[in-house]
Amino acid sequence: MTSSAQGSSILRKRWQGKWGLVTGASAGIGMALAEELAAAGVNLVLTARRQDRLQALAAKLATAFGIQTKVLVADLEQADAPEQIFAATEGAGQSIDVLINNAGFGYYGEFSKGDPARQTAMVQVNCSAVVALTNLFLPRMIARKRGDIMIVASTAAYQPVPYLATYAATKVFDRFLAEALAQEVRPFGVHVSALCPGPTESEFGQVAGSPADQFRGSQKASSVARKGLEGLALGRQWVIPYFVGQAGVFVQRFLPRRMVTAGVAKAFRPKN
Repeated sequence: MTSSAQGSSILRKRWQGKWGLVTGASAGIGMALAEELAAAGVNLVLTARRQDRLQALAAKLATAFGIQTKVLVADLEQADAPEQIFAATEGAGQSIDVLINNAGFGYYGEFSKGDPARQTAMVQVNCSAVVALTNLFLPRMIARKRGDIMIVASTAAYQPVPYLATYAATKVFDRFLAEALAQEVRPFGVHVSALCPGPTESEFGQVAGSPADQFRGSQKASSVARKGLEGLALGRQWVIPYFVGQAGVFVQRFLPRRMVTAGVAKAFRPKN
């Protein structure tokens, strides 16, 4: 668990000694975000479904970095989970200065063959829960005139993605929500940022059901987390944490969307 000296300095300056909340903290980018925040001296509320993983991570971070930690087991597929998380933190007198909306999952394959319940659950976790949590915590941040919110989107938010159709659509929602709120709350000293990673070392592909080689060239989750948090601390409305993604987003501005979508479909079409 390491953090770059520069990144640590940026994060410490804004958040050291404050409390952060990370959803989906038990694996992948969520775990990496928690580690980077802990290295910067941020006390953490860690939430996800898997209690054993959360408790192990909380103990490790507390020992390694001397921070305070709290574990909240919550399933964001359940509509009342955001209220439960809020009640256990702000509702109990624990101010949250950094809210990381990271929890989410995808489905890879033909939309028509996917489980409808799973697709709906994806919208609940990736979109509805993000709206609910942000709506609960943001007013307190505005009132205190401090606070920061990250919404983890994806480079999939910049074009339609056949065979990841619902997932990409949810990430468009996340990105647009973050960018709009960033403008609304800037006068109050609050930052909102969309982190838009590409292929990243995580359990995403396994959960989504994609082939093992579908997301070649994955970034390390630690690099994605560090760059995303630095961007949030500096007030950037969005962060694409790798050059290929930045270049791809730039180039596709000059191409017809149907051409981009056709190219993506060819790249993602299941081999079977």
